[in-house]
Amino acid sequence: MEGKAISELFINEQIRDREVRLIGEDGQQLGIMSARDALKLAEEAGLDLVKIAPAAKPPVCKIVDYGKYRYELARKEKDARKKQKTIEIKEIRMSPNIDTNDLNTKATAARKFIEKGNRVKVTLRFRGREMAHMSTSKHILDDFAQLLSDIAVIEKQPKVEGRTMIMFLTEKR
Repeated sequence: MEGKAISELFINEQIRDREVRLIGEDGQQLGIMSARDALKLAEEAGLDLVKIAPAAKPPVCKIVDYGKYRYELARKEKDARKKQKTIEIKEIRMSPNIDTNDLNTKATAARKFIEKGNRVKVTLRFRGREMAHMSTSKHILDDFAQLLSDIAVIEKQPKVEGRTMIMFLTEKR
């Protein structure tokens, strides 16, 4: 369903359109008819008339068991959520005076995050006098990106925001 909540469906007497395109309970097209006639057909079948495509011209209605229809939609939404992959943003924090081995350790951690399909936010934090040497510390982020260049690409180039320099890495496609 295109962005509609299940509770926003119009059923039976709530359908106020003059004419609707009707689909029968077994899925065959019954053509365009007045909403009153469509409702009569639904009542004869002992089912509900549900407006499934209100944006269409004329709106599309279907003869279905409303309770069962809502249940099916809820199941489909739940399955879609289950199959959806959420991408998290993991953060790696460093300081400008980081040593090579520490940088390699952080890169290994970032590699694990990227291999799991997450984005990595690499943050270089400056404190006190380190603020004066921000421009010379960009190479640390460049080296970090170079260590991961086989599996990751820079999504957002290093950028200074306040006391931090931030860069985003994502998996190579």
